[in-house]
Amino acid sequence: MIPRRLLLPVIVPLTKRKEFIMAKLDPKVLLKTGAHFGHKTSRWHPKMAPYIYDKRDGTHIIDLFQTVELLEEACKKAQAVTARGGDVLFVGTKKQVSELVRNVAESLNQPYITERWMGGMLTNKATMQSRIKHLKTLEKEMDSGEMEAMYSKLELQRFEEEIEKLNENFGGIKDMDGEPDLLVIVDTVDDNLAVAEANRMNIPVIGIVDTNADPRLVEFPVPANDDSIKTVELILKQITEAIEAGSAKRIETTNKAKAADAKDAAKKEKK
Repeated sequence: MIPRRLLLPVIVPLTKRKEFIMAKLDPKVLLKTGAHFGHKTSRWHPKMAPYIYDKRDGTHIIDLFQTVELLEEACKKAQAVTARGGDVLFVGTKKQVSELVRNVAESLNQPYITERWMGGMLTNKATMQSRIKHLKTLEKEMDSGEMEAMYSKLELQRFEEEIEKLNENFGGIKDMDGEPDLLVIVDTVDDNLAVAEANRMNIPVIGIVDTNADPRLVEFPVPANDDSIKTVELILKQITEAIEAGSAKRIETTNKAKAADAKDAAKKEKK
């Protein structure tokens, strides 16, 4: 049974910041993706109680009105981070969402982890930088033909396999400059190590929290069904639009600053 109030017409107001429109979403759109279906009542986390509307046939039903409000707050954060030129690290190692998460991150030119979260990715900077440096060195030597001149075909094959393996683990973050400014995590239970490390490093997290998750562990929880690909896709689309708006704002601000500098320089030359 669908909660009665989700069938009522809803108008979600636009929140504007200058000409950039923040997240706008009708709960009924989320409803169609199955975003309201939580886990069985026996598999819930008590701290999710404020975000649960009801239970039907032993399954918790998520309050999608709260999902919309909290997603809007998350999008505001994502826009603010990218407006100042920050990096947003996307994390989704669950098989059914990994390709989706990678495609979203690549389309935004943002870093990502979609294969496996290795312990220390945020907290052990020295080791991570060492592995990434090794990867970049191997790629450079392979691309330049230096390895081909030095090693046999069998040895080259082994190096290619090593490069492929390193790219699986670090390819999405090898061009990330320092620490990310924000994490977007699709499943906060599945990728709990990422959540824990981000908290240790005081890096804010936007996380989709299903009814089996602890929403206190992420600064920007978005209550929703994290097993529904359509739900995840819709939420990531909203975050994508916010990041694009933030990037556009940053470019506009940079261009205005350059124009102002050029104007000042021209005035000085006249004097």
